[in-house]
Amino acid sequence: MDGIDESRAQRPPKSALVIGAGVVGVTTAYALARRGVAVTLIDKADGPARGASFANGAQLSYCYTEAMASPALLRHLPALALGLDPAFRLKPYFDPGALVWLLRLLRNATAGQFRANTLAGLTLGLESQLAMQALLDRHPLEFGHKVAGKMIVYQIEQAFASARAMVDLKRPYGAQQEVLSPAEAIRIEPALAARTDPIVGAIYAPQEALGDPHRFCEGLLSVLEHDYGVSVRMGTTVASWEDAPDTVSAICASGERIEADHLVLCAGIEARSHLKRLGLGSALMPMKGYSFTAAPGAAAPEMSITDVSRKIVFCPLDGQIRVAGLAELGSQNNAVDQERLADLTAAAAHSLPQAANYTSTHSGWAGFRPMTANSLPIIQRMSPRITINVGHGMLGWTYAMGSAERVARLMEGHS
Repeated sequence: MDGIDESRAQRPPKSALVIGAGVVGVTTAYALARRGVAVTLIDKADGPARGASFANGAQLSYCYTEAMASPALLRHLPALALGLDPAFRLKPYFDPGALVWLLRLLRNATAGQFRANTLAGLTLGLESQLAMQALLDRHPLEFGHKVAGKMIVYQIEQAFASARAMVDLKRPYGAQQEVLSPAEAIRIEPALAARTDPIVGAIYAPQEALGDPHRFCEGLLSVLEHDYGVSVRMGTTVASWEDAPDTVSAICASGERIEADHLVLCAGIEARSHLKRLGLGSALMPMKGYSFTAAPGAAAPEMSITDVSRKIVFCPLDGQIRVAGLAELGSQNNAVDQERLADLTAAAAHSLPQAANYTSTHSGWAGFRPMTANSLPIIQRMSPRITINVGHGMLGWTYAMGSAERVARLMEGHS
């Protein structure tokens, strides 16, 4: 990047501040600490994974990395603008940065860019899969991790045809996906037999995994403290920083200064105020999503299921069912809207009526996914002492391990 002194940029840091303790922050801290960097992990919340990582869909979708911006989204924009899609809503707000982001989204919606962004996401997803396995080989964390497979079901033939084309595109790049007829899909996942709406087919990825991201963060945080000597500073808000020639200082809201050789920004949507200072004020758009967790029903799935038409995911998680969905692009309020939560519950009950006990769900959750216009995270060294790892969108849990490894290699001087 212009303005970086290459001699300084190539020098691996001895110490680093990592801001943000969601899945991206804790994995970044791990990737650095494992290489001998003295890491201080900072988050304004009282514990790890209190934002987008707390109760998301729990799917580790290493092969299902389709970018949001696509020709299909362009065709659907009029319906979105009119509020005709109950699962996906646009929440425009008057901000120049939001307009810039939307224009970038449109530029990424061409067929060529959609394919390129999807394949770039696949590469990162497969890197994450390998990095997660390496982590678990070293540290067998307990977070309900299971290689259960993933089924993506389609009700509309045109959408299924596009999905088959994507399978053909991704297979040469390492994706393990199978195209199934309705009967084949039900044979592999009997829970689909309880659907009231017929499906035209499914895409099956047997190597996809699942796990509770909140429990993962808690477990890895304990490993970081006890095995790698990472200093953890919860309940600490970083208001700003100073980037000096020989050190970087995080300036806390309390007035405290925390110094290190390097600072890595991994704070999800909370990073926007810091990104403005780096000239990336329009890089992220909040995408609000919802979830609830319930007891399994009479026909609970054994694997992750994604209902493409309703934009809902079902994930069997340690004897319960995590259901996540809805998308509100540009929403500025992350509070749980009980009406929207009821919409999600009703849609899930219509999709898979026997998957969960929908009359007795746990308290719902809502959170912001930090979306970039191309659906790919920004992993970039902004100066000799500042690196960013943000914008993982709806695949933060999937991309976290791979993006953490990329950050560590970048800070070691590798491209």
